[in-house]
This record gives sequence, C-alpha cells and structure tokens, in this order.
Amino acid sequence: MRVFVTGATGFIGSAIVEELIAAGHTVLGLARSDAAAKSLGVTGAQIHRGSIEDLESLRRGATAADGVIHAAFNHDFSRWKENCENDRSAIEALGSALAGTARPLVVTSGTGLLTPGRLGLEEHAAASGPAALPRVASEEAAAALAARGVRVSVLRLPPSVHGDGDHQFVPTLIGIAREKGVSAYVGEGLNHWPAVHRLDAAHLYRLALEKSSAGARYHGVAEEGVPFRDIAGVIGRRLNVPVVSTSPDEAAKHFGWFAHFAALDCPASSRHTRELLGWQPRQPGLIADLERGRYFES
Repeated sequence: MRVFVTGATGFIGSAIVEELIAAGHTVLGLARSDAAAKSLGVTGAQIHRGSIEDLESLRRGATAADGVIHAAFNHDFSRWKENCENDRSAIEALGSALAGTARPLVVTSGTGLLTPGRLGLEEHAAASGPAALPRVASEEAAAALAARGVRVSVLRLPPSVHGDGDHQFVPTLIGIAREKGVSAYVGEGLNHWPAVHRLDAAHLYRLALEKSSAGARYHGVAEEGVPFRDIAGVIGRRLNVPVVSTSPDEAAKHFGWFAHFAALDCPASSRHTRELLGWQPRQPGLIADLERGRYFES
C-alpha cells in the first residue's frame, strides 16, 4: 500500500514511517522544508512537498495514495483554538480526496477529550457543543466524513506518548521542575494519565490503517492510568528536588498554562482496540522509561 503520512518527520510520525516501511508499505511523507525532505529521504520514504496549512497539497497527497495517516498537528498552545480549527480543515481536505473510494484515512485525536474522572472507552464520544475543548474539531471533522461514506477512523492518543525524542508533556514537566526547584502535583496527585510508548503507538497506526472500518475509534493506550504523583516523584528524585503537593489555586501559578493538564484525570482503556486489531504493546511503560534517565540528560 502507498501511504500518505502527514507529520512524517515528527516524534510520532517518524516512528510511523519506519513501522510502515518495515511492514512493506511505500510511504509518501509530507515535508514542508528542505530539512524535513532530507530527513524523510534517509528513511526511504518518498517526498511530498507541502504543509498542513496548504490544503491543496494535502488533497494531492491523498489522491496519490492508497491510504492516509494524518499525524500532523501544531501544538503551539498560544494559538490552540486556531490550530484545532486548522486541523479540522486539514481533515476535511484529506477526506475530500478519498470520498467515493474505500481508501482508509486514520486521523489523530486524544483521550483527554473524554469525560474526566471515569475510565474512557472507545465507544465514548468526545464532548461537543459550546463547552467542548477545541481539539474536538478533529473528531467532528472525522464524523462528518464518515457520514459521507469515507472510510475514516479516529486514533486517540493519551497525554503521554513517551520515548526517545519526546518533547511534549513530560519534558514540559521536567522543565517546570528545573525552573521552580520542586516537582509538584495537584492535591493528592491521584489523577491519572494514560500513556503509550511512541513505537507501540506507531504499530497501532499501521494496524488501524490496514484493518479499520468507517467511523471506528481506537485508543492508543498501553497503560490505563499512571498516577500523576508517581510521575512527579521520579522527576523529583532524578533532579534531586523536593516533591510537593500544590492546591488548585497554587497549581495555576506553579504550572502556568500547563495547570489544566497537570490536574487532568483521564484514565482510558484500550481493551476494545486490542480485541479488534490484535494490538499488544511491548515497549517499556512511562515510569520505566523515565527511570532510564534519558529524559534528564539535557
């Protein structure tokens, strides 16, 4: 299968490219710069110049492929709502090129969109309406495509996708702990983050592409919920700083824009995903990955 991959040079996308090529697929990777094109070329992937803001380039890439994995997303939180709406437009553009065919499209979402405080299941819909988080735009776009008969599925990732090269939530926590001189959690720190290793996530993307059905939702969750206090504890020990509890009011000052995520309690199951696709995570868990120490080398 010739697979068009957006985000092909990113932390997760680069692992997806390697997974697809190892399985015998041909990859057409989206590259917005010469550096990205050079990086992709080393892997053996074919190069498609464009960007997720260039909707025509997305349509051309999807048209030229037998299937699409959309792993790109702009995580600039200063433009969060705008970026989420841009993702809606990107998904619509990719889907428009696949309408009327049986070619699959796998789009990315997050388990953090589900109702907090309960175990999130694949069958649970993300909250919608005025109170919804902006990121729900991706799932709304996918649902609209499925209603048109596009073979689109949603792969929800947990707050922590970890592994070598991670530059998202866990490194952010480490950076805050270094800056503040303490590793903090909110309240008792018993809120839970589901987690998955990037290589296990990449394997699931391939399975979802090969086996998915229109409207399916999959959870890329290896661990249902790691207590946030455990994460803070490893960070404190590795940095040799105190591990402390903060109140919700104190957390807003300590974590800044990250306070919402530090308090997030969003355990999630992947039982249905494993049964449907035969997915079995094999990489180290989040705490074991942190204990390896590579997160603290810089």
